[in-house]
Amino acid sequence: MKVLVVDDEPTLLEAVSKRLTRDGYMVLQAATAEDGWRRFREHRPDLIVLDIMLPGRNGYELARIIRQESKVPIVFLSARSMDGDRLKGFEVGADDYLTKPFNLAELSARVRAVLRRTEPPEKASVITSGNLRVDSDRHEAFLDEKPLTLAPKEFALLYFLVSNPGKVFTRETLLDRVWGPEAYVSPRTVDVHVRWLRKHVEKDDTNPERILTVRGIGYRFA
Repeated sequence: MKVLVVDDEPTLLEAVSKRLTRDGYMVLQAATAEDGWRRFREHRPDLIVLDIMLPGRNGYELARIIRQESKVPIVFLSARSMDGDRLKGFEVGADDYLTKPFNLAELSARVRAVLRRTEPPEKASVITSGNLRVDSDRHEAFLDEKPLTLAPKEFALLYFLVSNPGKVFTRETLLDRVWGPEAYVSPRTVDVHVRWLRKHVEKDDTNPERILTVRGIGYRFA
């Protein structure tokens, strides 16, 4: 899981990053709200550890902007310990609030607790959509109860789309969620795999009814 740490104190930023890396997270760093916003948009982290007192825009402002498009968990760090400051943090969308100075072990425990609370429900292993059935445990897909011969990434892409019906995903998001953030492949790879999938699951792959193109954005499963 990816954690974005936004703090302008280099020593604290490094200490928090090292601890979270040791806990098994992939850690992204930013020292300003602007840089934090840019990294959030590029990497879509699973959680943000956010300092309030930042140069330029403060952490409250960054949290408000993020909340306009995401429910990603946010853990605030702050030297401000007044009840009003904590309340303001929760009002702008914080999931937890930790006052400086703090113990790194406590931060680690709170990050785990917030991620557990905000974890989405486990997806069903077998998903049916009309005459299409996808079984993730068996790594099998069927159309009209006839098995489909799919390459591993074709199956992974199909299962991800079927698991999120109606949601629109950009090519970059699909690459991140299906191929993984470390995969160095072109976004056009998604187009190729979608074209292959359509030949398997559509009545007419030139006029798809299941895997739809959302012009200028990406794809969605109807």
